[in-house]
Amino acid sequence: MYIIEKTGARTVIRVVEVSGFRERVVYFMRQSVSRVRELWDFRELVKNLVVRDLKVRYKNSVLGVLWSLLNPLLMMMVFTAVFTVMRGQAVSDFPVFVLIGLLPWQFFQNSVMAATSAIVGNAHLINKVYFPREVLVISGALSNLVNFLLALVVLFPIMFLFHIPLTRWALLLPLVILVQLVFTLGIGFFVATANVFYRDVQMIMDVVLLAGFFLTPIFYSLDILPHSYMLFGVNLDVWRLMYYFNPMASIIANYRVILLGGGAPALDFFTRTMVTSLFFLAVGLMFFYRFQHRFSEEI
Repeated sequence: MYIIEKTGARTVIRVVEVSGFRERVVYFMRQSVSRVRELWDFRELVKNLVVRDLKVRYKNSVLGVLWSLLNPLLMMMVFTAVFTVMRGQAVSDFPVFVLIGLLPWQFFQNSVMAATSAIVGNAHLINKVYFPREVLVISGALSNLVNFLLALVVLFPIMFLFHIPLTRWALLLPLVILVQLVFTLGIGFFVATANVFYRDVQMIMDVVLLAGFFLTPIFYSLDILPHSYMLFGVNLDVWRLMYYFNPMASIIANYRVILLGGGAPALDFFTRTMVTSLFFLAVGLMFFYRFQHRFSEEI
């Protein structure tokens, strides 16, 4: 097996022959440590890119950063009107319920869309300056993380208005956010790479994310999904499929358990969500590293 390995300057490439499973694992671990160190060396660049994204987003906006607070609040009011007043939704504390699902989804959706154009949209940087290309995807996710954290400012006062107390399990919130960030970066690295070679990816992701919005229990409870549903002669357990094969459904469920339910997430459920997120990150990074040496040629 031959692996293209980069050193210092962007144009210096050497080919390393690696054979055997053990040697591949050792090589991958060394490369991972090297990449993490390199990213740390460029931490100021990440910071500057995050600040740039935030400034561009709110440039010439009258309300500026307040849109991070108003956008989810207005969406919550719309969903509350549609699903409680018009349809008589039975979910208790529905405004809080939908807001807890909506905020993480917006963080995920905006980060993935930012990642889709992260490489193509920064061609002028890639062709002129050497830096770890991962920085472009990471900075986009972190800028949306800042908006997500700001939006949480809206959530806690609304919980107070609905007399929903914060319990000690709310201390797990940073861990759940970290798990979501890991999963989001994994998807981000994959779509950022794919969009370099196939520009249709950005249009496809618009449709995929719209479908994901309705297939993820954001404005409805996971419990309403049927355990038995016939589709083309096949009996499907829709609840189980959503529970096990939609990572965002699992992540949002963990947010609701610790914030709305006031309890601890099931250990096996949370561990599976964490492992799934790490798996997506590993696959996304491997896909990104496999093709990053061709970015300059394609853009």
